[in-house]
Amino acid sequence: MSTHLVTGAGSGIGAAVARRLLERGDDLWLLARDAGRARELAAAFPGARTLVGDLGEPSRLSWALGHQAPPDRLDSLLHIAGVVELGDIGDLTPKVWNETLAVNLVGPAELTRLLLPQLRLSQGHVVFVNSTAGLEAHAQWGPYGASKHGLKALADALRQEERANGLRVTTVFPGRTATPMQVKVHRQEGKAYDAERFMDPESVATAVLTAVDLPRDAEIVNLTVRPRT
Repeated sequence: MSTHLVTGAGSGIGAAVARRLLERGDDLWLLARDAGRARELAAAFPGARTLVGDLGEPSRLSWALGHQAPPDRLDSLLHIAGVVELGDIGDLTPKVWNETLAVNLVGPAELTRLLLPQLRLSQGHVVFVNSTAGLEAHAQWGPYGASKHGLKALADALRQEERANGLRVTTVFPGRTATPMQVKVHRQEGKAYDAERFMDPESVATAVLTAVDLPRDAEIVNLTVRPRT
């Protein structure tokens, strides 16, 4: 039985990954931004354990985890949480930039730092669920695209730094997926939302778990997954 910590398990891709891990009998930990969210996740995923820590406040993660009991070892840390806010560069305030970069980039970097001892112990795996916006950013996607380009750089640097410790690092780049985030994006774009046009979160979950389950003699470094329609 492997031990995994998942961020973003409340909906979409994160929920699909968490459900699959729990169904196959693995030891599952879920990061919640506050105590109320932790109770919701515990109810939604019976048998999973929770840690409370807000990725939107990276500087407080060390304090938060220091007052709890994280797992002694981790086989994988799965970064799936994310936020998005669209807008023209000329209209966006520092608040939007700071909030986006905190949740999508600085928070994952700090959470990884804090859990590296447990990951090194098991020669574990860090998976960053990025976005195709981390490969090419478009108009009105400035903060999100910047955060995801940064997340790729984080993964690439971490892979080189931790190779000697036996860690594997994978970045998954999903295209548009039928999640609540996609509903919000369409609302901001002023477009009608049709879930049938996009990937099912389960398809992306399969890609994530394929990377995690790959035999130890191999490593998926970058994996792009796009809708066929």
